[in-house]
Amino acid sequence: MKDKTTLRRYRITDAPAVSGLFGAIYGTHYPQPHVYLPCMISQNHNDGRWHSLVAVLNEQIRGHATLFRQSGRSSLAELALTVVHPDTRGQNIATQLGRQLLIHAQALDCRGVTIKQVTHHLYTQRMAASLGFYSCGLLPDYAPSPFDGQGRETIVVGLYNIDGFRRPLPALAWPTDCGELVSHLERAFGTTDKAVPWRGPKVHVEHDSGRYDIVLKELDDNLLRQLERLPVHWLVSIRLRLAKGFPAAIGKLAEVGFAFTGIVPDERSDGWLGLFHRGYQPSTLTLHCPHMQRLQDQARQAGELYRG
Repeated sequence: MKDKTTLRRYRITDAPAVSGLFGAIYGTHYPQPHVYLPCMISQNHNDGRWHSLVAVLNEQIRGHATLFRQSGRSSLAELALTVVHPDTRGQNIATQLGRQLLIHAQALDCRGVTIKQVTHHLYTQRMAASLGFYSCGLLPDYAPSPFDGQGRETIVVGLYNIDGFRRPLPALAWPTDCGELVSHLERAFGTTDKAVPWRGPKVHVEHDSGRYDIVLKELDDNLLRQLERLPVHWLVSIRLRLAKGFPAAIGKLAEVGFAFTGIVPDERSDGWLGLFHRGYQPSTLTLHCPHMQRLQDQARQAGELYRG
C-alpha cells in the first residue's frame, strides 16, 4: 500500500526542512531570499506575516504553501511560496494546500486573497482557476526567473473573493478595446459609484529586482512628461488608481510607451490599481486565461512597436 501524504500546519521546527525543500527544487534561483534562511522563515511566522501548511510523506516535508500578509492588519493575503517535491507530484497536493489556506484566510478576516501565477508553465494558472481565482492583471518581466536562472518571469495576478466581502470596480467609461476584459471583471467583482478613499502618498517609487515600481494617485500632464523622460531602457511598472480620469490616462500613457496590462487590488485600501509597463522584453507566451492572453498579445505588439 502506497504511503499517504498528509497536510498539517507549519511548526517552528519545520524551518530547516522547508528551506531545504526550496533548495532541492530551485537550487539558488528562487527569487524570495528568505526561503534560504531558516531563521527568516521562523521570523516571518512569528511576526504573523506567513501562515503556512506543509505536506508530509514518511515524516519528510514534501510540499509547502503559505498565506503571506504585508502586515497583520492587511486586508489582503497572498497565496504564495507553493512548492511540491517531484516525488509527490500528481497527487493535487498544491491544490489541496491552496484550498485549505483559502479557508484559513477567512479565519484571518482577510477581504481577499491574491496569487502570482508564473507563465513559464500552465500548472500554476490552472490550479489558480480551479481554486476560484479570477485573473485580472499581467506583470511583464516581473522578476528574475526561478526556473533556469536566466531571463525574467512574467506573472499573472489573480484575486479570490472571500465570502461576505466585495471589492467592486469603480463605474467608469472604459475605452472600447477594454470592453471585453472589463465586462469579465465587473461580472466577477461588481461595480460601485462610490469612490474608495486613497491611502498613502500621491506618488510612491521603489526599485526592486531591476524593476522601477511607481504607484500614483492620479496622472496629470506634468507628471506624464516626467514619466516620458525616464530612460527608455528602464523596466518601469506603473500602478495608477482606478478613479475618475483613469480611462483617459490609458491613451496618454500609451502615447509615451506604457502598455495597459489589466488591474490589481490596492493593498492599502479596498480599491483597485491599473497596470502600465514600459521597458519589458516583448515575448510570446501561452496563457490559460483568454483575457490575460489578449493582454499579453497586445503588450507584445505595443512593446515591439515602441522599440521600433
